[in-house]
Amino acid sequence: MKTKFDIENIAINALKLEAEAITDLTKKINDEFINAVFAILDIKGRVIITGIGKSAIIAQKIVATMNSTGTPAIFMHAADAIHGDLGMIQKDDIVIAISKSGNTPEIKVLVPLLKNSGAKIIAMVGNTKSYLAEHADFILDTTVSREACPLNLAPTTSTTAQLAMGDALAICLLECRSFTDNDFAKYHPGGALGKRLYLKVEDLASQNQKPQVSPDSSIKEVLIEITKNRLGAVAVVNNGNIAGVITDGDIRRMLESYQNIDHLTAADIMGKTPKLIHHSELAVHALNMMRNNNITQLLVIREGAYFGIIHLHDLLKEGII
Repeated sequence: MKTKFDIENIAINALKLEAEAITDLTKKINDEFINAVFAILDIKGRVIITGIGKSAIIAQKIVATMNSTGTPAIFMHAADAIHGDLGMIQKDDIVIAISKSGNTPEIKVLVPLLKNSGAKIIAMVGNTKSYLAEHADFILDTTVSREACPLNLAPTTSTTAQLAMGDALAICLLECRSFTDNDFAKYHPGGALGKRLYLKVEDLASQNQKPQVSPDSSIKEVLIEITKNRLGAVAVVNNGNIAGVITDGDIRRMLESYQNIDHLTAADIMGKTPKLIHHSELAVHALNMMRNNNITQLLVIREGAYFGIIHLHDLLKEGII
């Protein structure tokens, strides 16, 4: 039975082997890779990515990465291709075929059919002398010295290399297309990543109440307003302009400092330099301001006037953390 020490060493060794495989890929970024990037940038058709077995799973991930970073791509399973799906391929397309050996039966059947269609082939292959490599227009070399599997059988290091090469390809295409964070948000509107790139302060502040008191409001009025709106703060507003802010912390400090609070007003206990954020700022910028100032809410302004409050809980609820 393996000991705790054995298991730790096995895991570390597997990670080292995979890390070395990725590092070795840097030596294989050559003219073939660069020309493959230019070919994808110039195509009139689509990028179709195919593979068999574990390579098919990697192909699906690369498709997802490309689609989310501005390069439309379609997955086609190599086995399905020779049983009807080949009809999706047009002469202006580029097919990225992923295979460790480059000599599987499915690949040997598929490659001539791809050549007949007129589509160009990019081989992401672990054997540059293979059938796939010899018939490809471009070769992305993902050769590894061995698998992390102790039997050197289970695809581990080889699929890691494929995945990393696919990421390198996708990132090159992203950079060449000058893909921006706004473009990224268009493809990720529903997730936390997208929200970080498009959700604005006003989208969240407008959903909250707009707690406010005047400078001469009594402490009782201040307490009622803070408690009623449950935002942990209230803006002190004079003629539509923000004069200050009173937080839960200000209330606690007041109670510690004064025996009698009946004579106090909002102006006596407010913070006179509240942290403000414009309504049109991204919500993620509000998060950064809160973190940098160790606070949990910001007063929101619009055209210089008080607009509302955004709270840390609003950002947590949207997953912008």
